[in-house]
Amino acid sequence: MNIPCKTKDWVFHVILGALVCGLLGVATRAGAQNAAAPAASRPVSIAASTKQDADRIADEKLRKQVKAALHADPYFYDRHLTVSIEDGDVVLRGFVFSDWDLRKALSIARKAAGDKTVVDYLSIKEGGR
Repeated sequence: MNIPCKTKDWVFHVILGALVCGLLGVATRAGAQNAAAPAASRPVSIAASTKQDADRIADEKLRKQVKAALHADPYFYDRHLTVSIEDGDVVLRGFVFSDWDLRKALSIARKAAGDKTVVDYLSIKEGGR
């Protein structure tokens, strides 16, 4: 069975066109189903993500504020401390060199944090710097 070249091309293009149209039809129907989602759910998720972003920005600002206060104190060595915000609380981790340093770190952090709770995960490493 010898089919001329033009006929082969024509059959190929017809089949290819049918496949493309079929795929586009499926994609269009899927898009229509997604567009039918309730409009009320979209603004809620946008508002929730905006609130989360605002909380994240506020937490980062608080973290930097406490870190800067610890660093600015001329009598406190803050090199071995990390400050993080977890569930809205200021968390201090690391070590200090004396009981006095521990109390000073907590005092500075509480003053800088305002009404936020300061959680102490500090340890005392005696023996100097």
